[in-house]
Amino acid sequence: MCKNKTVVAFGEVLLRFNPTGYERLLQAEDWKASYSGAEANVAVSLANFGLDVFLVSKVPSHDIGQCAINALRHYGVHMSKVVRGGKRLGIYFIEKGASQRPSKVIYDRADSAFSQAEPGDFDWDAIFENAEWFHFTGITPAVGGKLPEICMDACKAAKKKGVTVSCDLNFRRKLWTEEQARETMLKLMPYVNVFISNMSDVCEIFGIAPEHCDIETAITNSDGPLSVSRQLCSRFGFDKVALTLRKSISADVNDWGGMLFDGKNGVFSPRYMIQMIDRVGGGDAFGAGIIYSLISGMPMQDAINFAVAASCLKHTIEYDFNLASVEEVKALTEGNASGRVQR
Repeated sequence: MCKNKTVVAFGEVLLRFNPTGYERLLQAEDWKASYSGAEANVAVSLANFGLDVFLVSKVPSHDIGQCAINALRHYGVHMSKVVRGGKRLGIYFIEKGASQRPSKVIYDRADSAFSQAEPGDFDWDAIFENAEWFHFTGITPAVGGKLPEICMDACKAAKKKGVTVSCDLNFRRKLWTEEQARETMLKLMPYVNVFISNMSDVCEIFGIAPEHCDIETAITNSDGPLSVSRQLCSRFGFDKVALTLRKSISADVNDWGGMLFDGKNGVFSPRYMIQMIDRVGGGDAFGAGIIYSLISGMPMQDAINFAVAASCLKHTIEYDFNLASVEEVKALTEGNASGRVQR
């Protein structure tokens, strides 16, 4: 009997520290520790939605590395393909913004176990055995070392085995420059089937902008995202492009939507006015929603509605992982947005 097809995600697991509530980093005396990482966040969402998902990463052999593994196992992510080695787990600190004060992130991930990964650490042919989908983000090669080369190895192996590849561009200027990102990501794009991003990152890295309006205007109309998606598909041959469409009213309130494009036609989600609890991981929840809905065979309109609703709910959940169920996401897509107590 054949095993179920699986999803493989490749990226760094991080230890997150944040002050209590909305305190500033300068005020902090008590810290909350949790685990995160862009691909780890996607993996938790997909496991929570009922898919078999493996995270591929490298963490130290000591107890903190084991804590990271345990944290993701707790939510159903398979961790048997994680390599052990190196001396430290990457860390980031986050100060949650409020009103007109933006959130702030400080990375402490230099010389992490993951950043010191070697190509020989990962047997991609074995990792992709029986896999249906491979997901990575632009954060993974941005961590440095030999990770751009390792990402290329993974993409080539996935393509050879007929595995669908998705990539969230996820440009992080605190990790690398626009020029570095452009050089590396241009090499990886030919292997990508499903591309996930926002219009600002696409413009900065690939120089692709809406043809008839600026990005801020394009967020709330259809012409801009359709223009950007057509250009992306024409240039890179993507099967599908999924764009988040975020209009930031303040650090607490965002107008949130998305679009899915299949090379010819684009569909748009309803928009949500989100009163945010924790913004970090919102884009990863969107990406996981896209992956889940496409693997499940949802029609395009249902797929983008599901992905945006999943991300909307993530913004209301503390820390990085989206713990909303499929049933909760579908209820929101069907109009149950009142937030009334369920008894």
